[in-house]
Amino acid sequence: MRSTRPALRVRRLRFLAAASLCLLGAAAGTLGSRAAAQAPARALAPRSAEGQASPKRNVLFIASDDLTCALGCYGHPLVKTPHLDRLAGRGVRFERAYCQFPLCSPSRVSVLTGLRPEKTGVRDNSTRFRSILPDAVALPQLFRRNGYRAARVGKLYHYGVPSQIGTSGLDDDVSWDVIVNPRGRDKDEEGLLRNLTPKRGLGSALAFHATEGSDEEQTDGKVASEAIRLLEALRDRPFFLAVGFFRPHTPYVAPRRHFDGYPLDKVALPETFEGDLEDVPEVAPWVQPPNWGLGRQDCTAAVRAYYACVSFVDAQVGRVLDALERLGLAERTVVVFWSDHGYLLGEHGQWMKMSLFEGSARVPLLIAGPGIEARGEACGRTVELLDLYPTLADLCGLEAPPGLDGASLRPLLEDPARAWSRPALTEVTRKAGQGKRKKDILGRSVRTERWRCTEWDEGREGIELYDHERDPQERRNLARDPGHARVVEEMRAVLRAGR
Repeated sequence: MRSTRPALRVRRLRFLAAASLCLLGAAAGTLGSRAAAQAPARALAPRSAEGQASPKRNVLFIASDDLTCALGCYGHPLVKTPHLDRLAGRGVRFERAYCQFPLCSPSRVSVLTGLRPEKTGVRDNSTRFRSILPDAVALPQLFRRNGYRAARVGKLYHYGVPSQIGTSGLDDDVSWDVIVNPRGRDKDEEGLLRNLTPKRGLGSALAFHATEGSDEEQTDGKVASEAIRLLEALRDRPFFLAVGFFRPHTPYVAPRRHFDGYPLDKVALPETFEGDLEDVPEVAPWVQPPNWGLGRQDCTAAVRAYYACVSFVDAQVGRVLDALERLGLAERTVVVFWSDHGYLLGEHGQWMKMSLFEGSARVPLLIAGPGIEARGEACGRTVELLDLYPTLADLCGLEAPPGLDGASLRPLLEDPARAWSRPALTEVTRKAGQGKRKKDILGRSVRTERWRCTEWDEGREGIELYDHERDPQERRNLARDPGHARVVEEMRAVLRAGR
């Protein structure tokens, strides 16, 4: 018999939903005692127009896994995302938002600590950040210290997909009061997957399945259902609710109705051109050979399955947003939607992440709710995911810990066209060399509103420069063009400065 029960700790959630609200605030029990054990930080409460302290703002922190900017609100001509489009209409859509490392755990740890990977020491999917930074104050931990209930449903810190679905993976226990690890039908139907790259593990394979049944039977459907129960349980006290969806991370599994929305003859692959990778450093491409040697028909089927998962996630986000409005929480809850990194769907013959091309580093980022004066506007400034920590602390009147690497985006939430001079930095690891001379190297990329410059092993393994004003698809590497030597040096100076 298929098991679709969330992990054991979900029982705490159901107890909360049924219990009285006074019980939620009791000092006795796991929830109250853990929060009370931490010394509170000084809070800077939001103020009303009359100067009186306003009720604390809630935070709904929604993450998607491996999501590129293939969304309706980002102008995609085919992908249907009406609920995320609605959220974008309530707030600010960041057109140039970038991750700090295009891999799940390094990126998520950077977001949740507000620190760059070089400080967290996390550059893989196995290192626990507390082994390096035992005293770091994580983002949800800051809210706990200031009297909020912090709850997590699904994937926020890293755990492997699909192998660790239903577990806590590399979760950080002190970040949360409540933890829920749903496990759905998709986990039990892995034997039905069509795997186009069978030599690759499922977590990094082009594999998909159009499943029968309802959205609610899937792991992400259960994530949405449990998030709604938490909203109902915590509605009368300040909360930081983190909701982590697994899709569209491979394997691309969604109910058949979402696949039906994308007929194969309507799905277009990225445009290809002769000699695409001839002018890039040898270490730059992650996928070798291009497209893992797959033909056009298989690649199209994979893109279709990915789009189906995007629409499936959008539907689950819509369920949570509907509950937020039904419970009267929308006007006092800051909503953030983000992805841990971007995703390539055949651009340059590359797939997934672990690349420093634009599509791998760029992420969707939407922020809506109280304190956001610009509504339904797009911001073209260059921002980073690690800016979320200081931004949420600022919007909710909390004093962030010193030494964060990001900056509050509040000025851009008030005026998206405001002057902003901060570039975005992204890095990734590679193996370089042959035989005994093979070594680990670092690729580092800086993005401004016009330029992307990438250097591999501090330039020893090559440099890339792209002019996004004239070449948004990064077709021509200008790093060796004498006419752009000054730009290369200026951008590399930014990389050397670390900012």
